[in-house]
Amino acid sequence: MLMTALAAWALAQIIKTVTWAIKERSMNFRRLVEAGGWPSSHSAFVTSLTAAIGWEKGWESPEFALSAVFALIVMYDAAGVRRAAGKQARVLNAIVEDLNKRELHPERLKELLGHTPVEVLGGAVLGIFVAWVRLA
Repeated sequence: MLMTALAAWALAQIIKTVTWAIKERSMNFRRLVEAGGWPSSHSAFVTSLTAAIGWEKGWESPEFALSAVFALIVMYDAAGVRRAAGKQARVLNAIVEDLNKRELHPERLKELLGHTPVEVLGGAVLGIFVAWVRLA
């Protein structure tokens, strides 16, 4: 089950890197390990594990219930808290740019932290698909 989750995470990161390269017309290998973007690798990771547990242990099992709750928290965090932090980072970076004009050089903050609901949904669908393929 762990290998299924890791496969879903890796596939999401590869898809994210390729779609970024197509959209931006340049390759950025950092996308293989960065957060944010479509599909959400966090969502793919936890939903593939949850689906694998459901198929292997049963949809009524305590293991599935625990994993489902964990997955929902991770996906809520990805689309909510971390996304809000990314928006705040964007505003703070604008302030930093203004400060840089005054020759102060504060560090830029990472803006691509969270996910849109579509990115989370895409990761969740990918995760369930990977679990289904690996366990079917």
